[in-house]
Amino acid sequence: MTDTGIDTAVPPSGPGCVECTQTGDWWVHLRRCAECGHVGCCDDSLNTHASKHAASTGHPIIQSYEPGEDWFWDYRRQTFLSGPELAPPVSHPEDQTVPGPADRVPRDWQRLLEARR
Repeated sequence: MTDTGIDTAVPPSGPGCVECTQTGDWWVHLRRCAECGHVGCCDDSLNTHASKHAASTGHPIIQSYEPGEDWFWDYRRQTFLSGPELAPPVSHPEDQTVPGPADRVPRDWQRLLEARR
């Protein structure tokens, strides 16, 4: 573990949520663990894998993995942070849909998200 919870040398785990990819599921937005590079789905997604990763590993800091976004979030303090540039790539591919991936997003995705609330 790094002192800051950020390791700028670690690349992301891939272009999508690790767990959703394994199960054939879909996500709304993606978040990248700033310490180990794990890519998980955001808290607006059905599975909230980024938060679950932070809770299970003690890696509290994520960065948005969306094109054009570079903000960091600290789950411990529940606040936004500034942070350094992480190892590339800094986002999922720009042609990847949001929500995504396109071939796994159900037609009624909005209803599914609303039903969860």
